[in-house]
Order: sequence, then structure tokens, then C-alpha cells
Amino acid sequence: MKRWTLLVAVSFVMSTAMAQDNPYIVKTKGVQREASANSQKDSEEAEPTDFMGKNFRYYSMCDWKEGMRFMVVPEKYDLLVNTFHDAATNKEVGNGQLRHLIMVYKGHSMLSNGRVHINFTCEDNGRDYYYEQPYGTFEAYCYSKAGVPTLAYLGDVDKARELLMNQPLLTRTQHFRVDTEYYGDGYRDIVVEKNMLVTVKAIGVGTRSFPVKIIVEDENGNQFYQNVAMSKTNSGIREEGFSYDAEMYSFAGSFEFLGANMTVSSNIREYLNKTVHTKYVTSMSSKGSGKVRDVKVPRFTGFIIDEITPVRNSKYYTLTMRETDSRRVYYKDVVFNEDDIAGGASGARDDFFGYLFGLGEGEARNTSKETRAAIREGRVISGMTKEEVELAMGEPFKVMHDKEGGEIWLYARSNDVILDVWFDEKGYVTQAKARKASDDVSTTKGKSKRSAKSRGGHAGVTQKSGASPLEQVASGK
Repeated sequence: MKRWTLLVAVSFVMSTAMAQDNPYIVKTKGVQREASANSQKDSEEAEPTDFMGKNFRYYSMCDWKEGMRFMVVPEKYDLLVNTFHDAATNKEVGNGQLRHLIMVYKGHSMLSNGRVHINFTCEDNGRDYYYEQPYGTFEAYCYSKAGVPTLAYLGDVDKARELLMNQPLLTRTQHFRVDTEYYGDGYRDIVVEKNMLVTVKAIGVGTRSFPVKIIVEDENGNQFYQNVAMSKTNSGIREEGFSYDAEMYSFAGSFEFLGANMTVSSNIREYLNKTVHTKYVTSMSSKGSGKVRDVKVPRFTGFIIDEITPVRNSKYYTLTMRETDSRRVYYKDVVFNEDDIAGGASGARDDFFGYLFGLGEGEARNTSKETRAAIREGRVISGMTKEEVELAMGEPFKVMHDKEGGEIWLYARSNDVILDVWFDEKGYVTQAKARKASDDVSTTKGKSKRSAKSRGGHAGVTQKSGASPLEQVASGK
């Protein structure tokens, strides 16, 4: 056992020495290296062209072409179970010895005993190696997701470099990593802001499952990285393998690419992660029970803006927002220039961001959690202030004052129903009850709150002048 451990250690050191100048091995800045180590420079930069669908095609082994390049990136298990044989000697070669070496695919061959060899030439040492397929014919095996262990597909890394170097991205998760070892794979987890604008600084190889290591830098010069799957070629993972926990290791789960046709201007991006509140009642979309439906959102509802996505072929943007208390997700299409409202002057005014939203959580932030919940649901509960009732219900159609300084606010409900909201002399709700519009309400404290004997008026109260049609309906006229 000691001898095996020593061999693994020696092979690891040898492969590390060979990989010191490997441009596919990249690290976040600040990671400590030994004094004798040479500084590594990133030499590959290119202007971007197009993105995911066209550039990161999945290749099953059945579609592999000779010349495709892979890097040996063994994990802990791979140091115990060897992957390759030396074609000249037919002897197994330790994965630690081949670590970070580049294998070039040379097709497959079937032996007389029925075994199948997947053949490679090492780009670094010029030797030939093969992986012996564990079972079945090549045609049967090549459609499986098993592939060749330890090999990270470099085609994805090269294409990502071509498209993403020095390009702006938005972070789509908060969870990233920072290197802690220059010659090893050590890292520590960090948490950053979601939807933060970052710039790609280096791209190299990650792991077999997540081959593309993308190092980004924020506006303060902090660097961090994510290993992500792009095409999933030879990754051993399919789409169904990306559970909720692993979703951030897909490119879309970690980053958003700001393509030329979908770029959000810097002044609009400033609203990302900001807290805003609705200044008016508005209609939004919200997902519940797997369905998206339209809902009415009250005034002074607080949101955190998670995403701003341009709507193609229009001047609108879709806001993806989390309600600050319930964390429920809402969607609203808006413009940031009032002149861009669809339909012009006759269009919906609340499509304009500046009209509908105010910064911060507004007056509702000073209310209790229970009161905010009632406001969102359009309900009135005891202890509410007049301002809070107005947030929940809007302006009443009638206000009455009793001789002791209290007030009653009247709201017309559906089906010939009136909601009476009673306030004490300090302006707090004492009760809210619904009644038929044909009934009258008494404002004398200590007596019945409802009375039908004075339908022509309200004893002991002063009313606002000028009866509206709603008031006439409410009073039975």
C-alpha cells in the first residue's frame, strides 16, 4: 500500500511539473504559488460570434471525429481505477501519471476476442493509449452516457474561449468558488450578488462532468469561478442529471450571456437587485401551482428585481421580481422611456417603470407583517391605520364622521354589498363588517352598529357633500 501511495504521489508531481505551462489550467488571481513557479499568462482572446445552440453541440461517442481533443482530469476515484493502457506495452497507466495531458481521439478498433479499444494519441508525449470498452459492441456502447472516464472535452473550452473571453456576463447564482492552491485543486466557496455584472478574465479546463472553468471579475477586481457544462460531451451527465442542486453547474444556471441583440444598457442594469414598491394598483403575472396567471397587485407592495430581460422585437423589458415578504415571484413587462409605451398616449400608463414603481419599499415597510399580508390580499383587519386601509382597499366612496371623533369609511363590494370600516378617534380600525347596501349604519357608539330605522340619513354624523352614483346605490336611492 505504501509503495502504491508513493507511485501515485510521484506520478502526480511529474504530471504537475509537465502542466505548469499548460494554458488550459487557469486560476483566480491571488492564489498562492511556490516561489519558483513561473507566471502563467492568458494568451487566447477572440471576438465573440454566436452562442449556445449553434456553438456547443452535444457529441455522443458515435459522432466523435478523429482529432477531437480531451484532457485527462482524474478525480479521487480515478486514482484508484486506471483508465488507459499504453498501446505499445498493453500495460495499464496510472491516471495520476497522465493528469492534465491532452488525448487526441484516433477512432476505435475491434479485436479478435471481441473487445473494443477506444484509441488516443497523447499530444504531450507522443505515445499511443487506448481505453478498453467495458462491455458490448461499440455501436451499443457509444450511445450511452458512460463515455471514457477522466476525459474533459476541450472542444467546449476552446469554443468558450473564442466566444466569451473579456465579455460581460450576469451572475445567475450566488454560489461560486475561489482557488486556494496553485498546483492543486483546492478551493473555497464564496457567496456573491445574483445578477451582478462581471467580466470573463480566463477560461480553462474544469472537471470531466463540468469541463469549462470560467473565471470572472467584478467591478471591484474580485475574481471567482465556476466549472460549468456546456455541450455535455463525454461528461457522463444528461439533462436529467442536472438536479436543483447541480443546476448552477450548467452555464445557464451560473451566467447569462449578454448577446448583441439582448444587451441591457448599463442605466437599466442599475435596477437589478434593487428594492422597489408599486405606487399604484397594477396587474402582474405570477406562477402558482405550475400555472402562470394574472393577479392584481396592491399599492406599496415591495419587490426585489431579480432579472431584467429584453422582449425581442420590442422596446419592452420583462421584470422578474420577488415579493419582499412572501418571496413569491412576479413578472411585469415595462418600458423605461414613457414614449415607448405600446399604443402611445392611449396605452397603459403603468407600463412605464417610472410611473408604476418607486425605489425602496415605501410606506408599507412601517407596517406589521400581518398588516402587509392583509394589504396584499385586499383585506382590512383591526388595528390598521387609515393609510394602511387605503393601501389595501383604495379610497372609500363615502366617509362619515361621528360626534366622538371617529370615522366610518364605506366601500362598495360586489352583489349589492357595502363594507363599513370603523375607525376610533385615534384613526385605528376597530372593526370592518359587510352589509347589504339597502341597510343603514348607525354611528352611535355603544349601540347596534347596524340600523334600518333611519334609512334617510345617519344620525350623529357629518357626510361629504355630493352624492356619487355609487353613493346613491349604497343608500338605496
